[in-house]
Amino acid sequence: MDERTGALFSYVDLETRVRNDHPLRTIRRLVNDALSALEADFAALYSGLGRPSIAPEKLLRAMLLQAFYSIRSERQLMERLEFDLLFRWFVGLGIDDAVWDHSSFSKNRDRLLDGDIAAKFLVAVLAQPQVKRLLSTEHFSVDGTLIEAWASMKSVRPKDGSDGPPSAGGGRNPDASFHGQKRSNQTHASTTDPDARLYKKGAGKEAKLCFIGHGLMENRHGLLVDACLTHADGHAERVAGLHMIEPHADRPRAITLGADRGYDAEDFVNELRSMQVTPHVARNISGRRSAIDGRTVRHPGYAASLRIRKRIEEAFGWIKTVAGQKKTRFRGLERVGWSFTFAAAAYNLVRLPRLMEGSG
Repeated sequence: MDERTGALFSYVDLETRVRNDHPLRTIRRLVNDALSALEADFAALYSGLGRPSIAPEKLLRAMLLQAFYSIRSERQLMERLEFDLLFRWFVGLGIDDAVWDHSSFSKNRDRLLDGDIAAKFLVAVLAQPQVKRLLSTEHFSVDGTLIEAWASMKSVRPKDGSDGPPSAGGGRNPDASFHGQKRSNQTHASTTDPDARLYKKGAGKEAKLCFIGHGLMENRHGLLVDACLTHADGHAERVAGLHMIEPHADRPRAITLGADRGYDAEDFVNELRSMQVTPHVARNISGRRSAIDGRTVRHPGYAASLRIRKRIEEAFGWIKTVAGQKKTRFRGLERVGWSFTFAAAAYNLVRLPRLMEGSG
């Protein structure tokens, strides 16, 4: 007869339950070192008065697990923490420690928005000596990807309110017809997320409410050294690219920046050259003249940059599919941008154990 009898006392050492070669061990060491560098930032965000909050270190470790294991909601994350010993070990919860309420977890997470912790965490991970030696300081690639907003196309309304109240039919999902209507970002906005913008990925494509996530990748191992998110418009990728490469341009030797043909614009190329950055941008000669001259194209490094720059799509693919950023769960440019940058840091951490092992 299959019966289970619970023991009166039980002692479980979580440290012994995680195998020595588990990749999360290396990741946890990197995370702990990065979090130690952010102690002053955490102290500035948390008051010593009132009820004790969730420790920001545990909060961020839990959020990393959420990205690593594609956990869609905070409620599911808390459920996993209840029974998964590996999760408890990584976060820093003892076997008898109570798991937080999912709503308390969400409220404490929102505190971290004020200190731009996601960007600082990304920098702190890359600044560690064992990681820094893996990075290229001369060759980079830049690209952008669409992040769908957490808002329906039915929420797009005229800014002047000329269409009147929404139809009552359909309950929470009212009937709506856009046939014959001309909508643009100048005249319309989403009532659900006003920061989202209507954007088409190309001619003949449908317009969606989106943001654009941008990444700067170093070309040696394909790690993201910077990430940000902007409104979706035709100039956002080039503006963000200049903003992200600028801190790396102050070098004794010239650096290169690879990009697809969407970045082939005269103003972008000229700005790069003024920063002593060689533009390894794919030429766009579809009915127009490219801003990339023949001298740049003939250089052997140009072809190498165009080949390597495609690896940034691997990072975006992981961020959107595994870390759940294809369609964001948040609203507002600040919160969506925080989540995207944090997912970029999680992508680096997933790749680092193998890279460090191969270089050691």
